[in-house]
Amino acid sequence: MPSWPAPADPLRLTLKAGLKPGPFETLIHHVHAHLDVFVNGIAVRVPAGVGINIHDPGVHQSTGPDGTPAYGGIQRCAQPCISPLHTHDDTGILHTEPASSVPNLLGQFFIEWGVRLTPTCVGSYCRPATLIKTYVDGQPFAGDPRTIQLTDHKEIAVVIGTPPKTIPSTADFSNA
Repeated sequence: MPSWPAPADPLRLTLKAGLKPGPFETLIHHVHAHLDVFVNGIAVRVPAGVGINIHDPGVHQSTGPDGTPAYGGIQRCAQPCISPLHTHDDTGILHTEPASSVPNLLGQFFIEWGVRLTPTCVGSYCRPATLIKTYVDGQPFAGDPRTIQLTDHKEIAVVIGTPPKTIPSTADFSNA
């Protein structure tokens, strides 16, 4: 199983993804998508703190729904500390809060996560040696996965190798 933790340099990767970090969360346009990643039927954790400088004193640590660390409660950091695309906890909820209604993209999230995503590879897993499929709302997605728009309540599943018994078509957004 891959171990793809949140990167140590989140704001550098935020800039690499073409996004502008800020000193607080902007709620002008706030939507939530959900990402599941499976390798041979087993879920891979989407980590808390992607797109957040968790070491900034303005970022508060709490406990997520499963008891793991969660990050947020940002009133204002002294310097930019959060991307408009980020994860607070490890539930797979992607928070996207751009300054306009233009949606962020799945490819931007993977850049921030520090995990390679191309039409033929996820991390070090590549076709044709490994089967890779992407699903949106439970339906196969045939295009470039990097172009998937992170719109409200969209469920995205990236499946590497043997698929899980059920491909998710929706997610629980009640704690988002």
